[in-house]
Amino acid sequence: MAVETLAEHACFGGVQGFYRHDSTVIGLPMRFGVYTPPRALAGPVPVLTFLAGLTCTEETFAIKAGAQRVAAELGLMLVTPDTSPRNTGVDGADAAWDFGTAAGFYLDATQAPWATHWRMESWLMHELPSLLAARFPVRPGAQGLFGHSMGGHGALTLALRHAGRFASVSAFAPICAPTQCPWGVKAFSGYLGDDRAAWAAHDAVELIKSGARVPPLLVDQGEADKFLAEQLKPELLQAACSATGQPLTLRRHAGYDHGYFFIASLVADHLRHHAQALRP
Repeated sequence: MAVETLAEHACFGGVQGFYRHDSTVIGLPMRFGVYTPPRALAGPVPVLTFLAGLTCTEETFAIKAGAQRVAAELGLMLVTPDTSPRNTGVDGADAAWDFGTAAGFYLDATQAPWATHWRMESWLMHELPSLLAARFPVRPGAQGLFGHSMGGHGALTLALRHAGRFASVSAFAPICAPTQCPWGVKAFSGYLGDDRAAWAAHDAVELIKSGARVPPLLVDQGEADKFLAEQLKPELLQAACSATGQPLTLRRHAGYDHGYFFIASLVADHLRHHAQALRP
């Protein structure tokens, strides 16, 4: 699979790059970022993928989180996929900020007109990893996954749906129970239709209740997050994990909101959480 280099920048001894490829799964060009740490010059390194939130792109985390310095120290490759297909020509794709473009919810849509191109789970779980393995010095079997908001939902649900795939998982302010919040109901109704059983298969709380498990979770949540009560509902994740024995460290932080100042303040903790699990 050919990869087009859009830009590469020297960064803390490594390279922050942005790339594009023609996705067979999605049927359109897809963009992603990769931070390759200096340790990769000596051999393959673990891969940590970050899934961004609503309205974001493959550049958002790479530019705003300040993660490269610690990733360089720990020898972690950081991968930042885009959040949806773009320039799809689908009517209504750009009508709302929380559905359609930049709002892929990290699932494969089943409903027209979205099912043709909105196949984010297949891209992330199958096509993109193969491309990365062919193009970058990744260590086989050493994968971690984390994300923010919609991307936190994606990190939790993809890890739960693909047991054993990820050695480490974490999230910042994730949408924990999308079947029970306005963002999730809107997205699932459009992408998956009216079958709530299909919705539950993409809801972290429901997956944990049904027996799905992942490595010990680290979740950080700001107490000043304006979306906390209506959209995020970490208390439901905490209750599900407590009831089923899924290890969870849920940390609440006074004064922090939903934005990237929150992520930048805590990203080093998450990188170290993943690096410990991804050691040879």
